[in-house]
Amino acid sequence: MNKRYFIILVFALSLNLRPAITAVGPLLTVIKEDLQMGNISASLLTTLPVFFMGATSLLALFLSRKFGVEWALAISLIAIFIALISRLFVTNAFTLILTALLAGIGIGIAGPLTIGLIKKYFPNEPSLMSFYSSAMVAGAAIASTFAQPLYQKFNNSWQIALSFWSLFALGAAILLLPLLKKETAPINVMSNNKTGTASKNWWLMIFFSLMAAIFYSLTAWLAPYVQTIGFSKVQSGLLLSLFTLIQLPVSFIIPRLVGTNQKTKNLLIGCGLSELIGLILLLLHVSPWIFVIFLALGAGGLFPLALTLPLLTAKTSEEAISLSAFMQSGGFMAGSLGPLLFGVFTQTSHSFNLAWLLVLLFVLLMIGPVRFIFSVQTSK
Repeated sequence: MNKRYFIILVFALSLNLRPAITAVGPLLTVIKEDLQMGNISASLLTTLPVFFMGATSLLALFLSRKFGVEWALAISLIAIFIALISRLFVTNAFTLILTALLAGIGIGIAGPLTIGLIKKYFPNEPSLMSFYSSAMVAGAAIASTFAQPLYQKFNNSWQIALSFWSLFALGAAILLLPLLKKETAPINVMSNNKTGTASKNWWLMIFFSLMAAIFYSLTAWLAPYVQTIGFSKVQSGLLLSLFTLIQLPVSFIIPRLVGTNQKTKNLLIGCGLSELIGLILLLLHVSPWIFVIFLALGAGGLFPLALTLPLLTAKTSEEAISLSAFMQSGGFMAGSLGPLLFGVFTQTSHSFNLAWLLVLLFVLLMIGPVRFIFSVQTSK
């Protein structure tokens, strides 16, 4: 396997894991007005894809067992492509929510499979996860940065601005073709694999749930929030871009720093404390350009750390897929409630303050399980 080609492939695959969600935030106010959506229904545009990212993660196991990792990835890319290209024709809230659901299914399948692909072809190089996590953040950053410019470029059409990201799925599918032409054996997930049932992995799932709830609440509601305190649509889009762009170098460096159990634990706690500081500054009405830095540093480190742990713990590709699917299934489903609860609290209290306090509580609860889960890390 040519390593340079493989890195490009992993990067292209991972670019597809966030644009379907993050492109919505900067355009959420426009979409709500156009489709006459309330805060609760608008929150479904983030809640549903994240929920189905979890609900269908275990489907990755079935598809990889039946068709092999490569063909299962192709299926996930087709789902993402159809979901995004369909947004060209959206005229009502229900249809848009359906596209969010289908995108979540595709992303939920692709996530664990990409990790399994790395373990299959380069089993002793977990540092390749840095390309996975940085590409995931890059996709989120690019989609949120260019959401408003694309909206303006295409005559104020948010439909085109959202469907534009189907090109990422198309590009990744083309790069995947050489592997599809090879004879690849379907994966047989071992029945005696206890990776997903160990208590430490349940703690990992709890941690992942809270982390996802925090991240997607920020992704969905940060831009609408700052618009209520005087930011324009363009400024809020730039702030969200800064939030994701800061995560890019962090998500690339963090997987390369993982080492001993204590080091991993310190990295997890440090990133959690960074998010905590960011939320306190937000509640104290410090400039958004300042508090977003702390939020981004925390978010940029937590996601790649959590996603790297299954790869380091597993001994085989099938174990990596199994543990990743286990962690992401419950983690994303529970985490999807974050944006929904945020929308409910905002709509019922007519204020963002209570909702931000809820997110702060999530951060405090997230830091707690770290002492139970850091032992997942090996000392490789």
